[in-house]
Amino acid sequence: MRNILVTQPEEDESTIDITPMLDVVFIMLIFFIVTATFIKEAGIDVDKPAAATAVIQEKASILIAIDATNNIWINRRQVDIRSVRSIIERLHAENPKGTVVIQADRESKNDSLVQVMDASRRAGVYDIALAANDN
Repeated sequence: MRNILVTQPEEDESTIDITPMLDVVFIMLIFFIVTATFIKEAGIDVDKPAAATAVIQEKASILIAIDATNNIWINRRQVDIRSVRSIIERLHAENPKGTVVIQADRESKNDSLVQVMDASRRAGVYDIALAANDN
């Protein structure tokens, strides 16, 4: 008698290579992070006065808040009036097309607002807007 060796046909293990899919997903993630616009806030809630002619400012890149006790806030940090000019210069260098928006509380003094506006102009930014609530 003969010994016959019967071999089973090998089953092909087919696998799906997901590396290209992961590459595409990571590239899309990086694209969305780079192109996303982030909302900037001055750091505090300000009770802004109402204005019937308020207009939305599109390219507001430098937000400055003045609270009811005349403290000045930029990027969630309280700053001294003497350092406002240098901060605006630095922020304006990062985004030259941006504007300054001052959010002054209705209880703040006019003197603080004028000092911030002067510091902005001395920093070379003349496009200044005052934030207000619309009616």
